[in-house]
Order: sequence, then structure tokens, then C-alpha cells
Amino acid sequence: MSTARHRGLITASIMLATVMQALDTTIANVALPHMQGALSATLDQVGWVLTSYIIAAAIMTPPTGFLAARFGRKRVFLAAVSGFTIASMLCGAATSLNEMVVFRLLQGAFGAGLVPLSQAVLLDTYPRERHASAMAMWGVGVMVGPILGPTLGGYLTEVYNWRWVFYINLPFGLLALLGILSFVPETARDRGRPLDWFGFTLLSLAIGTLQLMLDRGQSQDWFTSSEIIIESVLSALFLYLFVVHMLTHRRPFLEPGLFRDRNFSIGLVFIFVVGIILLATLALLPPFLQNLMGYPVVTTGFVLAPRGVGTMFAMLLVGRLSGKVDPRAMILAGLCLTAVSLWEMSQFTLQVDAWSIVRTGVTQGLGLGFIFVPLSTITFATLRPQWRNEGTAMFSLMRNIGSSIGISVMVTLLARNTQANHALLSDQLTPFNSALQAAGHAWAPDTLAGMLALNSEVTRQAAAIAYLSDFRMMMWVTLLALPLLALLRKPSHPVAVEPG
Repeated sequence: MSTARHRGLITASIMLATVMQALDTTIANVALPHMQGALSATLDQVGWVLTSYIIAAAIMTPPTGFLAARFGRKRVFLAAVSGFTIASMLCGAATSLNEMVVFRLLQGAFGAGLVPLSQAVLLDTYPRERHASAMAMWGVGVMVGPILGPTLGGYLTEVYNWRWVFYINLPFGLLALLGILSFVPETARDRGRPLDWFGFTLLSLAIGTLQLMLDRGQSQDWFTSSEIIIESVLSALFLYLFVVHMLTHRRPFLEPGLFRDRNFSIGLVFIFVVGIILLATLALLPPFLQNLMGYPVVTTGFVLAPRGVGTMFAMLLVGRLSGKVDPRAMILAGLCLTAVSLWEMSQFTLQVDAWSIVRTGVTQGLGLGFIFVPLSTITFATLRPQWRNEGTAMFSLMRNIGSSIGISVMVTLLARNTQANHALLSDQLTPFNSALQAAGHAWAPDTLAGMLALNSEVTRQAAAIAYLSDFRMMMWVTLLALPLLALLRKPSHPVAVEPG
């Protein structure tokens, strides 16, 4: 079968798998309150529906490269799509919290390889001069999926019920399976390649304990909790042991040569920053709109959806500019657009109109689109082809870890700043405050109803200021990534393909 002749069908097939997995990173979030009642779970318990998926996906992302090399990329891809689709159906049919957590673990484990495998297939399917266009198409699924997830999840939950956020994967999975089976070529198998079980175990424990710490940190008050201290120490210890093992073992789980490629290493840092901005923003905006501004779930989804339109437009434009504009210049433009949008978001008030939210969302979508595609291209431009499977797995892992850390840090800052702002605002509530006097009986501090209404409004204003502080913090994170551009090299010629 000619790969060149079937490029369009190969792209469509793997894009279905990419979109399916990317959607599931956020689609279940809006359905959690409905699941909580159906599964008879507490708020903390239902959180494991998200945690179990994240941990399983994080642990199973690194071995994707080994599995593809050992058993063949097509076989692994087919197994991942089949397993993910079946696990999705089981999640939709779950009748208890225990069943749901187990099925979400399976869903995360099978889904972990979908994004890195799809990226590797596209990089091998298209010639090097068309890699930017290929990454633009792939990036639409990876970046737009999480953005549209809450919109689609909210619609399915409101119109049908929460189980459909999982059942929706069935048509995607079946079409992707048929396409991959029919058109994606198989790669050569390295049957003699052993798995470094010790290295894999160390890295899995490091990632697992880190994800557990990040997910549980806020509820356990971070480092005042012995659980969080133990998890952080274990994560650092396992990571240290893994690095030492990787540098000293004859055939380690991850080849150290991966990280000697400067563009690849700098690209990992950049995608970590992109992960922070993309999903941390998506974690903050829905509660800001729903809890503070009173937006319904479906309306929130529609207001956030244009962000994805901006991302798609930018990615398609970048694909056309490929080869004509230095990719570092496009990344610079993307970082600046993202920083501008976050600065504008830090100026929001509780009276901000929907158009301003849409406009800043589109600006940020454009910025992320201008970053993601050229970054994906330049990161792998000088990497040896035989390391491509491992490289794409690490690229996805760093994006996911960035997302987890970004969400944890921003949610923690939000909670703590809300408390601090509440205390500061409360200090201004004296009988001599002219604004309080003008409010009249509604906020009268000498009645119970007035006190409750006053406290509710103070809490609302304190939370609003905390959200704006988070947006400003993400703006500074974006700007701090700018100097890394100087370390990226624009490749002057393709990397030689080494035999074997």
C-alpha cells in the first residue's frame, strides 16, 4: 500500500483517535456533579473519576515508544483505540464509584498512547518539508479537543445525561479503528528489544506519586499534611533514581541521547508552559463564569467555544506559512498574543460582557495555535527518526504534567488569595463606610439577612480578585518563556537517518 497515496485517509483516521482522547481530558469535568448523585459519592470521592484517568494516562505515556518498537506501531495503535473505546462504554454503564474508577483507569491506560502515536505516524507519513502542515492538522485535535470538551460535555449532560459523555466515544472509536486497520502501515518490529522494567517502574512511581500529590494537595492543605510530604519526597526520590539508572544502564528505558538534542529538550520546556496555560485557563474560566457571573453550563460552553476557533485558524495559517517564516518568529508571536490575552483577562470585572470574554478567548486561541504547531515541528526537526516514538511520548507527557501542575498551583492560589482578599475587604466594612450606608437595608450589618447578603457579596468580590491574580500569574509565566527562544535552532538541513 502506498503511504503517499493514502495520506489523507491516514490523517483522517488518526485525527479521529486524537480528537477522541483529547476531548476526554475535559469532557467529564462538567458532568461530575451529576455523576456524584448517580454513583452515591461525596465530592472528594467523585474527584477520583478525574484523578484515576490522569494518573493512569501519565504512567502509561512513557512506555508508548517501547511498545511501538517492540510490537509494531500499528498493532499498538489498534489495541489502544479498541481498549479506549471499550473502556469508555464501560464508564458509561458504570453503576458504582468503584466500577467507574476502575474503568477510568483502563481508559487512561489505553488512551495514553493515542496522542504520541498519532504524532509519530504523521511525522513518518509526510516528508520533512510538510511536517509543519501535518503538525497543524494534528494540533487541531490536540489543542481544540480540551477546549471544546466542556461545551460538548455540558450539552450532552443537559440534553441527555452524564453517561453520554462516555458513549460519544463509540462512533469516533469505530471509525478510527477501521481507518487505522485499512490505511496505516505497520512499522518494523525490534523483537529483541528488552523492556527496562526497573527503569519503567521507577519512572511510573515518580509520575504516579507526583500526580497524586498534585491532585490531593489542595484538599489536604499541601505541606501541612504528612501525606503530601511523603508523596513529594517519594516522587523526587524515584525521579532521582530513574535519572541515575538511565545514565548508567546499558539499555535504559529512555535513551539519554534524546535529551542531548537541544531543540528537543528546549521544546519539552516550552510544551510544559503551554500545558500550564491551556488547561489551567480552562479550569478557571468555567467556575468564574458560572459561580460568579451566573452563566448556565451550556452558555458557558458556547462562550468558551470560540477559543477553539481561534486555535484552528492559527494552526491552518501556520501550516501555510511553513517554510516561509522562521518557526521561532511564529512562536514569539504566539507567546505575545497569549500574554496580551491573559493581561486583558486580568482586567476583567464581574460586569464584563460576553463579547470581551469571547474576544480574549479568540486572542488566546490564536496565540496557542501559533505556538503549538511550529513548536511541534522545531522540537522534532533535529531528532533522530529512530527516537521519534520515545520523543513524541515525552512531548505528550510534559504537556500533561504541565497541565497538572498548572491547575494545582492556580487552584491553590485561587483558594488562598480568596481567603486573604476576604479578610482585607472585611476590614473596610465599618459603620462609617459610605458605600455600605448607600446600600441601605439590603446589606445592613445589624440584621442577620443583611449580614449574610453582605458576606456573600464580599466573598464574591474576593474570589473575583483572586481569579484576576491567577490570570496575571499565567501572563508572567508566558513572558518568562520568551528567553528560551534564543536557545532554539532553526535546522539548516534534515537529520541523517541512521540505519537500524
